[in-house]
Amino acid sequence: MTTSATPAIEGWFTTGPEPALIGSKCTSCGTISFPRELNFCKNPACSGEEFASAELSRVGTVWSYTDAQYQPPPPYIPISDPYVPFALVAVELPEGIVILGQAANGYGVDDLKVGNPVELVVETIYTDETGDRSMWAWKPTAVKEQQA
Repeated sequence: MTTSATPAIEGWFTTGPEPALIGSKCTSCGTISFPRELNFCKNPACSGEEFASAELSRVGTVWSYTDAQYQPPPPYIPISDPYVPFALVAVELPEGIVILGQAANGYGVDDLKVGNPVELVVETIYTDETGDRSMWAWKPTAVKEQQA
């Protein structure tokens, strides 16, 4: 994890010791969107056009996941040559929305299970002529076993 890399997508997430995704909240109905909405509310029953910035929860549960066995097309930037498959995770946040992202470095589909908790981390994904670039990822967290 890094705190010094520049976000690969400016304005979508914060960095630092407690990173967060930045969404928007409709000021009319309270619908949360990610990425941020600037034009119209995603709720079909609302005609809201004003939005407040909203930091989303840093933790959620695995809603679904898959293994990216093929290299995605551009604008995806491969971080290794040859291409190394990675896990994609759909995470349900307490706000009721599902956010897609890669599993954190060192984690794959064998480390994921639907319903298990994950937390948001920020990692360096590539380096270009201006320096390190970072992106959010989902890191599995330990599941506490219930005592009998």
